[in-house]
Amino acid sequence: MGFLCHRDVEVVLMNLLPTMRRFAAGLLACAAVMSSQAATKKAAHSTTAKTSTSSKASAAKAKGKTTASSAKSKKASSGVRARSSRARRVQTRTVMVRGRRRVVRSVRYVEHFSAPSFASNADMITMGDQTAGEDPMVRASLIEALGNMNGTALAIDPQNGRILAMVNQKQALGPGAEPCSTIKLTVALAALSEGIITKDTPVNLGRGYRVNLTYALARSINPYFEELGRQMGFATVKRYANQFGLGELAGYNIAGEQLGVYPDQPLPASKGGVGRMCSFGESIEMTPLQLGAIVAAIANGGSLYYLQHPTTPAEVADFQPRLKRTLDIQKYIPEMLPGMAGAVDASYGTARSLRTNFSEFPVLGKTGTCSDSGTRFGWFAGYGDGPTGRIVTVFFLTGGRPTFGPKAAELTGRFYQALSSKSYFQQHAVPQLAGVPVTGQATAPASGQRAPVVLPASSIPATEPTGTPQNAPVPTAPCVNGSTAC
Repeated sequence: MGFLCHRDVEVVLMNLLPTMRRFAAGLLACAAVMSSQAATKKAAHSTTAKTSTSSKASAAKAKGKTTASSAKSKKASSGVRARSSRARRVQTRTVMVRGRRRVVRSVRYVEHFSAPSFASNADMITMGDQTAGEDPMVRASLIEALGNMNGTALAIDPQNGRILAMVNQKQALGPGAEPCSTIKLTVALAALSEGIITKDTPVNLGRGYRVNLTYALARSINPYFEELGRQMGFATVKRYANQFGLGELAGYNIAGEQLGVYPDQPLPASKGGVGRMCSFGESIEMTPLQLGAIVAAIANGGSLYYLQHPTTPAEVADFQPRLKRTLDIQKYIPEMLPGMAGAVDASYGTARSLRTNFSEFPVLGKTGTCSDSGTRFGWFAGYGDGPTGRIVTVFFLTGGRPTFGPKAAELTGRFYQALSSKSYFQQHAVPQLAGVPVTGQATAPASGQRAPVVLPASSIPATEPTGTPQNAPVPTAPCVNGSTAC
C-alpha cells in the first residue's frame, strides 16, 4: 500500500468537510431539543407543585365540613356534582399457569373521604334544636340511636304529617343532598303507575339476567331502575317526582326549611342520562323532610301531607293536619311492600343490619349510599308497623367510610329498640290527632277527595314472599362497607 501525497490528503478532507458540517449541525439541533424539553419539564413540575400546595390548602380549609349543604356549594353548572377523589392502588400476586409462575398485576381505585363520620362532641349535633313541641320519648330515642354520628334523624306520624321529633334540625331543614338509592321508591311508583311493570314482572338486564321489582328493591339493583328510567323517559320521571313532592317544600310554615333541587333537564348521556338519575339520584337534591313525606304517603295509603313541626305545647294542642294532595298510588302500594320488607328481612337485603338491634315487629324501608366531594351519604327511610300505630323514620348520615346506608338502617333499629325499652308502645298509641285534614291554604278538602286509607296489617309481609326471581343469583355479600350500590 502506497503513501498518500499531501495533495491527495487535501482532496479527501475537502470531500469529508460537508458531511462533517451536517453531522455537527445535527448534534447542535439535538442539543437544542433536549434543552427545550428539560425546560418544559421543569416548568410543568413547578406548576404541579404549586397546584398541589393550593389543593392541600383548600382541603385543609374545607376539613370538617360534613353537611350536605357544603357539598351542594361545589356543584358544577351542569348539575352533576364532582365525585370524591380516588387513589390508584396497584397489587401484585404470583400465580401458577401451566406449571410456570406468572406475576399478575391488579389495579383498584379507592375513594378518599375528608369528612368525619363522628362528632367530637355529641351535644353539638342537637345544639339549637327547638324541642318544646316534640314527643320527649321519641326525641330521646332518636338521640340515643344517632349517638355521635354526624347526621340527622326524624320521626313522623304518617296519619297527619306531624313531626314527632327532629334531631339536628339545622341539617334536616337544609338544602338536602343526593338521595342515592332512596330515589328508587319514586321511580318504582312511577313505573307501576305507568303500567310498565308489576312486582313480579321480570326485567331483562342483559345476558339472561332478569329480576323483578321485589328483588330489585330489596337488593337495590341499579341496572333495573336505570332500565325503568330509560323506558319512561325524563319527562315522565320528572312529572311523577314533582307529584310526589320533589322540587317543593315538604313542610308547612317550618322556619328555615330549604327546597332541595329537581333539575329541569336530564343528565347528559355521557353522564348516564335519565337512567343514572333513577338509580342513584344523580343531579337531584332531596331533603330528609321530602323523603319522609313520600314514605309517610306510602305508609298511610296515598295522602301526601304537609309536614308540621309544632314548637310549643299550644301548637300541639291546636294541631290540624294539612293535606297537600292525594296521590293515586293506593293500588300500587301492595306491589311495593314486599321489596321494602325484603330490604330489611331478606338475607340479601341492604337494610338487614336493622335486625341486629330490633325484631319485634315489621319494619319496611329503603337504603341509599353515595358520595360527593369527599363526603359520603348514608340514608335509610322507612316505617315500623308497630302494635299501636306506624312511625315513619328518616336517618341521614354524612361522613367518611363508616357512613353508608346499612349503617343508617342499623341506627333505625336502635331507635325502635330504644322506644321499646322505654315501653313506648305499651304506654300509648302514636298520636292520632282529631280533626279533618285541611289544605295548605287552611280550607276544607274538596268534596270528592278521599280520606287517608290505612292498609290492613295483614298486607305487611315480614319477609319477601315471592322469593328470589329465577335467573337472579343471590349475592353472598350484597352490601359491604365500601359499596355505593346500596
